[in-house]
Parts: sequence; C-alpha cells; structure tokens
Amino acid sequence: MILYPAIDILGGRAVRLMQGDYNRETQFDADPLEAAQRWLDQGARALHVVDLDGSRSGEPQALDHVARITAAAGDVPVQVGGGLRTAESVTAALDAGAARAVLGTAALEDPALLETLVEESPERIVAAADARAGRVAVEGWERESSALADGLIRELADRGVRHFLYTPVEVDGTLEGPAVGGLRDAAFACGGGELMYSGGVGTLDDLRELAALELPTLAGVIVGRALYEGRFTVAAGQEALGG
Repeated sequence: MILYPAIDILGGRAVRLMQGDYNRETQFDADPLEAAQRWLDQGARALHVVDLDGSRSGEPQALDHVARITAAAGDVPVQVGGGLRTAESVTAALDAGAARAVLGTAALEDPALLETLVEESPERIVAAADARAGRVAVEGWERESSALADGLIRELADRGVRHFLYTPVEVDGTLEGPAVGGLRDAAFACGGGELMYSGGVGTLDDLRELAALELPTLAGVIVGRALYEGRFTVAAGQEALGG
C-alpha cells in the first residue's frame, strides 16, 4: 500500500481545506513546489496534486505548477486532479507530466468520456467518488448529487475503470480518523480494481488501522494535513502502511 502526500493548490499556494470548505483554508507553503520537494526528500513514492481553482472553475488552472512538480519528482509518479472534465484537459494534465489524471465531476456526469479515456489509457485514469453522507459531491465538493458513492464506483467498474479514489468529505482535513464504514463499501464496490482512500488521517495509528483492514483492493492512502503539521513523516507513514 502506498502513501500519497497531498498537495492542494489554491491561488498558487499549497493549502488544506477543512471538510472541503473553501472558506476554511490553511496555507502551508507559498509555493507548492516547496511542499512537493519536502515530501520527496522524506521518501515519497508517489504524490497527489489537486488543482482546487480548477475544481471550482471546471478547467485546469495550475498546470504550470503541475509541470514544475513533475519535473522535480523525476521517476516518482504524480497523479493530478481538479477541473479535468474534458478529453483535452486530461491530455493537458498528462502532457504536463502527470502519471495519472483524476476525474471527479466528469466521473459522475460524463461516464462515456471516462470509458473512452480508460479504453485509451487504462492505467492513467482515476475516477474519484467524493461523498457527503454517502452521496457523491462534485464541482469542487460544492454540489451534492443524488448518486451513492459505492453505486457510482460499481457502475464505473462495470465500464472498465480500474483505479478509484474515495474521500468522505465529512472527515477530510479533520485529523479525527478515517471513515472506515464508507471505505469498506467503496472497496468492495470496485470489483477487481484498485482503490485509494483519503480523509481524516491524523496519526500513525490511523494508518495502521487502515492497513489492518486487509482490504484487497485498497492500494493507497492520501494524507495531507497530518504531514504538513509534522505529526509524522512520509517515511514513518509508509512504514505504518506496511513499508
């Protein structure tokens, strides 16, 4: 299982939001590249970048930062999400050096696009199911749909999607521990695919709890605020997940 340090970009800065609320922002680095370099120096095996401005606007706004981060990362894969709602924007993100493109709003509203992208590059497309009370939230988490997260994952798995990201928005940024119940549902819904989890991790024990679930489809955990606040290092977090 891989630990993915998160780099959320808003207004050109590395920030974290509380429960996805743009009005509850904490800035950690004036330059997102500083955050990326810190996680790389701590032994990151992958990075997770989110263009928060892109999530709100519907099209990428931070690909210049993505290109700088991927250049610094070298052989370390960087997955990127935020505003990727067309084939052109996904191509732009991949051209900027992203190893994978993460689609959220498009995963719900344009499954045919997702299916086409997966047919072309099955290992480079990730479908995100970000949920409040189990229901998928889109457009930068500012609009809640009627779709259930596990139902969306199951539908997309049937369409050939192999990589998924599940985030329970209620715990994101809280450091209060992962939402295990929703994670179990998401993990079983993705069939033979792989799932990444994000949200609520605040301690090494939280990571050990996730590893102890022994969910065969759980392949990675995204961590943000706990790393920025120095609660543990990337290397210690990776060890807690099983090395």
